[in-house]
Amino acid sequence: MISLRDFLDASPTSFHVVKNASKELETAGYASAEYVDSDGSHFANDKGVVTRGGALIAWSWPTGNTALDGVTVFGAHSDSPGLHLKPNSSSSTLGWAQLNVEIYGGVLLNSWLDRDLGIAGRLHFADGTNQLVCIDEPVARIAQLAIHLDREISEKGLMLHRQNHMKPIWGTDTSLQFSKWICEKSSASESLLTGFELQLFDTQKSAVLGSSSEFLVSGRLDNQVSCWSAIASIIQNSDPKKPVIVALFDHEEVGSESINGAAGPLLEHVLGELMLQRKCTQGFAAIAKKSVMVSADNAHAIHPNYPEKHDQHHAPMVNLGPAIKRNANQRYATNGELASRVVAAARRAHIPTQEFAANNAMPCGSTIGPIAATRLGIDTIDVGVPQLSMHSVREMCGTKDPGYLVELFNLLGSTDF
Repeated sequence: MISLRDFLDASPTSFHVVKNASKELETAGYASAEYVDSDGSHFANDKGVVTRGGALIAWSWPTGNTALDGVTVFGAHSDSPGLHLKPNSSSSTLGWAQLNVEIYGGVLLNSWLDRDLGIAGRLHFADGTNQLVCIDEPVARIAQLAIHLDREISEKGLMLHRQNHMKPIWGTDTSLQFSKWICEKSSASESLLTGFELQLFDTQKSAVLGSSSEFLVSGRLDNQVSCWSAIASIIQNSDPKKPVIVALFDHEEVGSESINGAAGPLLEHVLGELMLQRKCTQGFAAIAKKSVMVSADNAHAIHPNYPEKHDQHHAPMVNLGPAIKRNANQRYATNGELASRVVAAARRAHIPTQEFAANNAMPCGSTIGPIAATRLGIDTIDVGVPQLSMHSVREMCGTKDPGYLVELFNLLGSTDF
């Protein structure tokens, strides 16, 4: 299995997450297909994966099992907040060539300033094909205004206009069209190009830091840590007692309401196909009642410079295990009965876990857990690796916690808990 750092460095977009996860699964013996091109026979494979854009569903289904005891689903999301290119990308201002971008999700805007940015995503062509691209070199930069021209920044703080101040500079040749440039860089036919789904990313690679190398820093830790952990677990758990599913959804950062998001029908449709091929005698509702979903998305670690932002009785620390995320207002799907079973199983296996609940004075985020639970009717628990700098271009977590998350997945996917 590819290392987490290599996975992060190779996955600047949700499309690349899916590509790299699929490659690891195929190497481990999983039959692979595009969801739109797969026929019913593909779902008869004991180990298989289907992909659609930035979403992936993989399964490890024991031969002859008809899901009488339900299935175990590990869910995560493949997307991260960032800056996406608009269709008419080229613009110019006062002799500077710039790129027109759209802000995707809850971006921590200041973190994107003065970073060396590459470009990655998909190109689409008139013949119906598409091409994955990654320009993994510095191409663009969002230059911050000098302090000499913003003397009050230290007192009043940095104020960024989402339309005017977040346009990257990428040259001085104002006649150069972006579509021509991207086709030349990717050896693609400009005459066939009909569109693209591209975004900027920080070209700085992941790193380990700290006095004892206890921290991992990288872009897109939220939520590629969970994606990598789920894929690593299903590969390691080669002989599960009951069916195990991994679902990596796209578009969580913008609400999950898409055909590839957790609010869409993809997982439900795939489960239906898998049950049909195995002639499961129970209906979907009966199987859902006996199933469990583990929704994995990173959690807020307590910040030493802002302790007032946390409920310090429920503020996880890095390298002390995954956090179980709870919210009485159902921003997380965790319920007491399922959480009790998970905690008890983790204790027996000596896997550390922590508790996260939000400060009442701070709005609580959400994730795919409540959305998928509502759509599927599957008992769900929300868990996640604690981190700092969430939604920054460069985030930070502990080096031990991704391994603990894999151990927890292995435990929940291989035992009745």
